[in-house]
Amino acid sequence: MPAEKDRFLKELTQFLSIPSISAHKDRKKDMHAAASFVRQSLVAAGADHAEISATKGHPVVYAEKLVSKTAPTVLVYGHYDVQPVDPLNEWTTPPFSPTIRGGKIYARGATDDKGQLFMHIKALEMMTKHSAVPCNIKFVIEGEEEVGSPNLGEWCRKNKKKLTADVTLISDSSIISPTTPSLEVGIRGIVYFEVHVYGAKSDLHSGLYGGAVKNPMIALSQILGSLHDKDGKITVPKLYASVRNVSKTERVKMNTRPFNLTHYKKELGISDVVGEKGFTTIERTTIRPSLDVHGLWGGYSGEGAKTVLPKSAHAKVSIRTVPNQDSATISRLFKAHIQKIAPPGVRVEVRQLENVGKPYVLDVSHPGYQAAARAMKESFGKEPIPTRSGGSIPIVPLFKEILGIDSVLMGFGLETDNLHAPNEHFSLTNFFKGIETIPLFYKHFASIS
Repeated sequence: MPAEKDRFLKELTQFLSIPSISAHKDRKKDMHAAASFVRQSLVAAGADHAEISATKGHPVVYAEKLVSKTAPTVLVYGHYDVQPVDPLNEWTTPPFSPTIRGGKIYARGATDDKGQLFMHIKALEMMTKHSAVPCNIKFVIEGEEEVGSPNLGEWCRKNKKKLTADVTLISDSSIISPTTPSLEVGIRGIVYFEVHVYGAKSDLHSGLYGGAVKNPMIALSQILGSLHDKDGKITVPKLYASVRNVSKTERVKMNTRPFNLTHYKKELGISDVVGEKGFTTIERTTIRPSLDVHGLWGGYSGEGAKTVLPKSAHAKVSIRTVPNQDSATISRLFKAHIQKIAPPGVRVEVRQLENVGKPYVLDVSHPGYQAAARAMKESFGKEPIPTRSGGSIPIVPLFKEILGIDSVLMGFGLETDNLHAPNEHFSLTNFFKGIETIPLFYKHFASIS
């Protein structure tokens, strides 16, 4: 691949330079620019047909390379939208001015998911160039993954016939290390909320009213502080009732993956880990539910002092769900619990946002997993380790529900790539390793199917 490397990196840099932040309403033109870039890249890579399809939100890019009516069909999924870049001052280089240093490319979307999506486009180009496309390949590339894929489900239902496939292939995940390949067989789901606490009808002077009127900021702190018990369990009643228990054998196998707790803490800059008692760090972040607070606002936070009792306080909260947990049930339980524990003197409102994703697990006996495992072994020289991810990919369970097909998560990022954080990056070694490995997946899937 030496002749193409420089061009591939130049094109990836162009892609990463587009500020396609789906959460920002003022980025509509950038979202369309990113979609256009993806469509044009797919055509250049050898797709027989590529189109930009409108949704109620940002558009979907659909493309296909059909080689035979008898060949198996693989549906490739990815997303061209990226997370917001805040806090901007913590970036070493601007998030949309891609920079290569230390063998890594730094930019928002470098690993999640533009860099990994681009591997698939370049893999198609390489296979087309060498007349080695053993499977029919369809692409569904969306622009709303980072806001929960609110419109892709409806789009898939409307286009169900043309999306017919045998398996979905996705690179929006990670491997254990550059020398330890792995394949994610499970993901957690997510339910996202805003909690709003309201007090007096306006801000009040804390000297005149402090001690008599309930402060919404304190009320919110009390609510949030009570959502975990001393053993790290979430205190929402019945939340664990439907959690699928993982066998002791699988838990032991799960913990055989390379993991050094001391190194983990050092890499994150933390003094210790926390979590549910009786489970390891690996288990807490993959097979157990978790609840986190992502943002707090209210009152005065400007320079100097302002003695005010704020009229309201607000928080963003999510719950990561695991197999057998139903999102609607979790939402109902959470809302009811917050109302029940709300202290007197304030009014509480809980709103569920559209960022909802269901949990998912793939059986390792699935032909798609077997093809990916063989591809990884051929590329890396060793068997990949099946792992589970703590993150969520909302469309994966939707593909199963709507299209009736399973998904193979064959990612090449690293957990240390700072995805969703400042200085996001992607190893160029892993980028090219992905382009090398993806065609091997098609080769093995064609022989197995």
